[in-house]
Amino acid sequence: MSLFKQFTHKKIGIVKFDAATDLPEVALTDKNFNRILFLRAGSALRVDFQKHVLRQDSLFFIGSNQFFEVEDDNRFKGYVIYFNRDFYCIQIHEKEVSCDGILYNNVYGSSAVALTKEHARTMEAILEEIVDEMQRDDMAVEEMLRILVKKVIIKSTRLWKEHAGYAKHDDQPEAEFLRQFSQLVESHFRKRHGVADYADLLNITPKALSKRLSRYRSETPNDIIKDRIMLEAKRLLLYTDMTVKEISYDLGYEDPAYFNRLFVKTTGIAPAEFRRQPHGMVKQAG
Repeated sequence: MSLFKQFTHKKIGIVKFDAATDLPEVALTDKNFNRILFLRAGSALRVDFQKHVLRQDSLFFIGSNQFFEVEDDNRFKGYVIYFNRDFYCIQIHEKEVSCDGILYNNVYGSSAVALTKEHARTMEAILEEIVDEMQRDDMAVEEMLRILVKKVIIKSTRLWKEHAGYAKHDDQPEAEFLRQFSQLVESHFRKRHGVADYADLLNITPKALSKRLSRYRSETPNDIIKDRIMLEAKRLLLYTDMTVKEISYDLGYEDPAYFNRLFVKTTGIAPAEFRRQPHGMVKQAG
Protein backbone atom coordinates (compact mmCIF):
# COMPACT_ATOMS: atom_id res chain seq x y z
CA MET A 1 0.00 0.00 0.00
CA SER A 2 1.45 3.33 -1.11
CA LEU A 3 -0.11 6.76 -0.44
CA PHE A 4 1.12 10.22 -1.43
CA LYS A 5 -0.10 13.78 -0.98
CA GLN A 6 1.14 17.13 -2.22
CA PHE A 7 0.14 20.51 -0.81
CA THR A 8 1.61 23.04 -3.26
CA HIS A 9 5.37 22.45 -2.69
CA LYS A 10 4.87 20.33 0.42
CA LYS A 11 5.06 16.59 -0.21
CA ILE A 12 4.59 13.51 1.98
CA GLY A 13 4.16 9.82 1.28
CA ILE A 14 3.78 6.64 3.29
CA VAL A 15 4.22 3.04 2.21
CA LYS A 16 3.32 -0.09 4.15
CA PHE A 17 5.33 -2.98 2.73
CA ASP A 18 6.08 -6.68 3.21
CA ALA A 19 9.16 -6.69 0.95
CA ALA A 20 11.45 -4.10 -0.56
CA THR A 21 9.99 -4.87 -3.97
CA ASP A 22 6.74 -3.27 -2.76
CA LEU A 23 8.47 0.11 -2.40
CA PRO A 24 8.27 2.74 -5.16
CA GLU A 25 11.64 4.10 -6.24
CA VAL A 26 10.84 7.58 -4.87
CA ALA A 27 10.56 6.14 -1.34
CA LEU A 28 14.01 4.55 -1.63
CA THR A 29 16.29 6.87 -3.55
CA ASP A 30 14.83 10.34 -4.19
CA LYS A 31 17.25 12.78 -2.51
CA ASN A 32 14.58 15.45 -2.10
CA PHE A 33 13.08 13.57 0.84
CA ASN A 34 13.87 12.81 4.45
CA ARG A 35 12.68 9.39 5.60
CA ILE A 36 11.43 7.62 8.69
CA LEU A 37 11.66 3.83 8.46
CA PHE A 38 9.71 1.60 10.83
CA LEU A 39 11.19 -1.86 10.29
CA ARG A 40 10.17 -5.21 11.70
CA ALA A 41 12.57 -7.49 13.54
CA GLY A 42 14.52 -9.56 11.03
CA SER A 43 14.80 -6.76 8.48
CA ALA A 44 18.29 -6.15 7.12
CA LEU A 45 19.65 -2.94 5.66
CA ARG A 46 22.83 -0.91 5.25
CA VAL A 47 22.84 2.78 6.20
CA ASP A 48 25.90 4.76 5.11
CA PHE A 49 27.97 1.56 4.84
CA GLN A 50 26.92 0.20 8.25
CA LYS A 51 25.00 -3.07 8.18
CA HIS A 52 22.02 -3.63 10.49
CA VAL A 53 20.20 -6.93 11.02
CA LEU A 54 17.37 -6.09 13.39
CA ARG A 55 16.69 -8.21 16.44
CA GLN A 56 13.66 -6.11 17.34
CA ASP A 57 11.36 -3.62 15.67
CA SER A 58 13.28 -0.38 15.07
CA LEU A 59 13.01 3.12 13.68
CA PHE A 60 15.59 4.68 11.38
CA PHE A 61 15.80 8.38 10.50
CA ILE A 62 17.40 8.84 7.10
CA GLY A 63 18.29 12.37 6.00
CA SER A 64 18.05 13.48 2.39
CA ASN A 65 21.86 13.43 2.13
CA GLN A 66 22.16 9.85 3.39
CA PHE A 67 22.20 6.56 1.53
CA PHE A 68 20.61 3.30 2.54
CA GLU A 69 20.37 -0.04 0.80
CA VAL A 70 18.23 -3.08 1.43
CA GLU A 71 20.33 -6.14 2.21
CA ASP A 72 17.61 -8.69 1.40
CA ASP A 73 14.38 -7.77 -0.39
CA ASN A 74 12.44 -10.46 1.45
CA ARG A 75 13.82 -9.47 4.86
CA PHE A 76 12.52 -5.93 4.76
CA LYS A 77 9.08 -5.30 6.23
CA GLY A 78 7.39 -2.30 7.79
CA TYR A 79 6.54 1.29 6.87
CA VAL A 80 8.40 4.21 5.33
CA ILE A 81 7.33 7.85 5.62
CA TYR A 82 9.05 10.22 3.20
CA PHE A 83 8.62 13.99 3.18
CA ASN A 84 10.41 17.02 1.78
CA ARG A 85 11.77 19.96 3.75
CA ASP A 86 8.92 22.18 2.65
CA PHE A 87 6.49 19.85 4.38
CA TYR A 88 8.22 19.78 7.75
CA CYS A 89 11.75 21.01 8.13
CA ILE A 90 11.45 24.65 7.13
CA GLN A 91 8.91 25.04 9.88
CA ILE A 92 10.21 26.58 13.10
CA HIS A 93 10.24 23.54 15.36
CA GLU A 94 11.89 22.86 18.66
CA LYS A 95 15.59 22.46 17.94
CA GLU A 96 16.03 18.84 18.89
CA VAL A 97 12.96 17.57 17.02
CA SER A 98 13.62 19.39 13.75
CA CYS A 99 15.44 17.97 10.76
CA ASP A 100 18.59 19.53 12.19
CA GLY A 101 17.96 17.87 15.52
CA ILE A 102 19.24 14.77 17.27
CA LEU A 103 17.76 12.16 14.94
CA TYR A 104 18.72 13.75 11.62
CA ASN A 105 22.26 14.81 10.71
CA ASN A 106 23.64 13.00 13.74
CA VAL A 107 27.44 12.68 13.52
CA TYR A 108 27.51 10.16 16.37
CA GLY A 109 26.30 7.29 14.21
CA SER A 110 23.09 6.20 12.49
CA SER A 111 19.95 7.38 14.22
CA ALA A 112 18.40 4.00 14.89
CA VAL A 113 15.93 3.59 17.74
CA ALA A 114 15.25 0.04 18.92
CA LEU A 115 11.67 -0.44 20.14
CA THR A 116 10.19 -2.56 22.89
CA LYS A 117 6.97 -4.37 21.97
CA GLU A 118 4.98 -1.68 23.75
CA HIS A 119 6.78 1.17 21.97
CA ALA A 120 6.42 -0.64 18.64
CA ARG A 121 2.65 -0.88 19.14
CA THR A 122 2.49 2.83 19.99
CA MET A 123 4.49 3.81 16.90
CA GLU A 124 2.49 1.53 14.62
CA ALA A 125 -0.73 3.10 15.90
CA ILE A 126 0.56 6.55 14.92
CA LEU A 127 1.61 5.25 11.51
CA GLU A 128 -1.85 3.81 10.97
CA GLU A 129 -3.28 7.22 11.89
CA ILE A 130 -1.10 8.68 9.14
CA VAL A 131 -2.39 6.04 6.70
CA ASP A 132 -5.97 6.92 7.65
CA GLU A 133 -5.32 10.66 7.36
CA MET A 134 -3.70 10.26 3.94
CA GLN A 135 -6.98 8.85 2.66
CA ARG A 136 -9.01 11.85 3.80
CA ASP A 137 -9.67 14.95 1.76
CA ASP A 138 -10.40 18.00 3.86
CA MET A 139 -8.74 21.27 4.86
CA ALA A 140 -7.21 19.87 8.06
CA VAL A 141 -5.31 16.97 6.48
CA GLU A 142 -2.00 18.78 5.90
CA GLU A 143 -1.72 20.07 9.47
CA MET A 144 -2.84 16.76 10.99
CA LEU A 145 -0.19 14.89 8.99
CA ARG A 146 2.46 17.34 10.15
CA ILE A 147 1.35 16.87 13.78
CA LEU A 148 1.54 13.08 13.43
CA VAL A 149 5.02 13.17 11.86
CA LYS A 150 6.17 15.46 14.65
CA LYS A 151 4.65 13.06 17.19
CA VAL A 152 6.76 10.21 15.81
CA ILE A 153 9.90 12.38 15.95
CA ILE A 154 9.25 13.63 19.50
CA LYS A 155 8.58 10.14 20.86
CA SER A 156 11.61 8.77 19.04
CA THR A 157 13.84 11.59 20.30
CA ARG A 158 12.82 10.77 23.87
CA LEU A 159 13.63 7.10 23.33
CA TRP A 160 16.98 7.92 21.70
CA LYS A 161 17.92 10.12 24.65
CA GLU A 162 16.92 7.40 27.12
CA HIS A 163 19.05 4.83 25.29
CA ALA A 164 21.96 7.28 25.07
CA GLY A 165 21.76 8.15 28.77
CA TYR A 166 20.35 11.68 28.54
CA ALA A 167 16.91 11.05 30.02
CA LYS A 168 17.44 12.76 33.39
CA HIS A 169 16.74 16.47 33.72
CA ASP A 170 20.33 17.10 34.87
CA ASP A 171 21.61 15.59 31.62
CA GLN A 172 19.66 17.95 29.34
CA PRO A 173 22.43 20.59 29.06
CA GLU A 174 24.88 17.90 27.96
CA ALA A 175 22.40 16.50 25.44
CA GLU A 176 21.95 19.99 24.02
CA PHE A 177 25.73 20.51 23.92
CA LEU A 178 26.19 17.26 21.97
CA ARG A 179 23.42 18.29 19.59
CA GLN A 180 25.13 21.66 19.02
CA PHE A 181 28.50 20.04 18.34
CA SER A 182 26.87 17.52 15.98
CA GLN A 183 25.11 20.27 14.07
CA LEU A 184 28.28 22.35 13.81
CA VAL A 185 30.28 19.43 12.45
CA GLU A 186 27.52 18.65 9.95
CA SER A 187 27.47 22.28 8.80
CA HIS A 188 31.22 22.94 8.61
CA PHE A 189 33.11 19.66 8.10
CA ARG A 190 34.04 20.58 4.53
CA LYS A 191 36.01 23.65 5.62
CA ARG A 192 36.79 23.18 9.32
CA HIS A 193 38.91 20.12 10.07
CA GLY A 194 40.42 20.86 13.48
CA VAL A 195 39.10 20.52 17.04
CA ALA A 196 40.11 24.14 17.72
CA ASP A 197 37.78 25.30 14.92
CA TYR A 198 34.75 23.85 16.72
CA ALA A 199 35.93 24.87 20.16
CA ASP A 200 36.02 28.45 18.87
CA LEU A 201 32.49 28.15 17.52
CA LEU A 202 31.33 26.87 20.92
CA ASN A 203 33.31 29.55 22.81
CA ILE A 204 35.29 27.00 24.82
CA THR A 205 38.84 25.62 24.73
CA PRO A 206 39.72 22.46 22.79
CA LYS A 207 40.51 20.77 26.12
CA ALA A 208 37.07 21.69 27.50
CA LEU A 209 35.41 20.37 24.34
CA SER A 210 37.22 17.04 24.68
CA LYS A 211 36.34 16.79 28.35
CA ARG A 212 32.63 17.46 27.82
CA LEU A 213 32.36 14.95 24.99
CA SER A 214 34.20 12.28 26.98
CA ARG A 215 31.42 12.23 29.60
CA TYR A 216 29.09 10.50 27.15
CA ARG A 217 31.10 9.55 24.08
CA SER A 218 34.04 7.21 23.66
CA GLU A 219 35.16 9.04 20.51
CA THR A 220 37.33 12.14 20.70
CA PRO A 221 36.24 15.35 18.93
CA ASN A 222 38.96 14.73 16.35
CA ASP A 223 37.59 11.21 15.72
CA ILE A 224 34.09 12.57 15.18
CA ILE A 225 35.24 15.29 12.78
CA LYS A 226 37.44 12.95 10.74
CA ASP A 227 34.78 10.22 10.67
CA ARG A 228 32.27 12.70 9.23
CA ILE A 229 34.75 13.81 6.57
CA MET A 230 35.53 10.21 5.66
CA LEU A 231 31.85 9.29 5.53
CA GLU A 232 31.27 12.04 2.97
CA ALA A 233 34.33 10.91 1.04
CA LYS A 234 32.92 7.38 0.88
CA ARG A 235 29.53 8.65 -0.26
CA LEU A 236 31.13 10.71 -3.03
CA LEU A 237 33.39 7.85 -4.11
CA LEU A 238 30.56 5.33 -4.31
CA TYR A 239 27.62 7.42 -5.47
CA THR A 240 29.14 10.09 -7.75
CA ASP A 241 31.54 10.25 -10.69
CA MET A 242 33.79 12.84 -9.03
CA THR A 243 37.51 12.14 -9.26
CA VAL A 244 39.56 11.64 -6.10
CA LYS A 245 41.15 15.04 -6.72
CA GLU A 246 37.71 16.68 -7.02
CA ILE A 247 36.55 14.99 -3.84
CA SER A 248 39.67 16.18 -2.06
CA TYR A 249 38.97 19.80 -3.06
CA ASP A 250 35.26 19.45 -2.23
CA LEU A 251 36.17 18.37 1.30
CA GLY A 252 38.55 21.27 1.82
CA TYR A 253 41.90 19.55 1.16
CA GLU A 254 44.02 21.48 -1.30
CA ASP A 255 46.61 18.70 -1.37
CA PRO A 256 45.04 15.54 -2.87
CA ALA A 257 48.06 13.48 -1.82
CA TYR A 258 47.45 14.41 1.84
CA PHE A 259 43.76 13.53 1.47
CA ASN A 260 44.73 10.18 -0.07
CA ARG A 261 47.04 9.41 2.88
CA LEU A 262 44.35 10.42 5.37
CA PHE A 263 41.80 8.16 3.68
CA VAL A 264 44.22 5.22 3.75
CA LYS A 265 45.07 5.87 7.40
CA THR A 266 41.39 6.01 8.35
CA THR A 267 39.96 3.19 6.26
CA GLY A 268 42.97 0.99 5.51
CA ILE A 269 42.42 1.27 1.77
CA ALA A 270 43.11 3.83 -0.97
CA PRO A 271 40.18 5.89 -2.31
CA ALA A 272 40.43 4.42 -5.81
CA GLU A 273 40.40 0.90 -4.41
CA PHE A 274 37.46 1.69 -2.12
CA ARG A 275 35.50 2.83 -5.15
CA ARG A 276 35.98 -0.59 -6.75
CA GLN A 277 34.56 -2.44 -3.74
CA PRO A 278 30.91 -3.53 -4.02
CA HIS A 279 28.75 -1.22 -1.87
CA GLY A 280 31.75 -0.04 0.11
CA MET A 281 32.17 -3.42 1.75
CA VAL A 282 35.29 -2.38 3.62
CA LYS A 283 35.58 -2.24 7.39
CA GLN A 284 31.81 -2.49 7.78
CA ALA A 285 30.08 -2.79 11.15
CA GLY A 286 28.18 -6.02 11.63
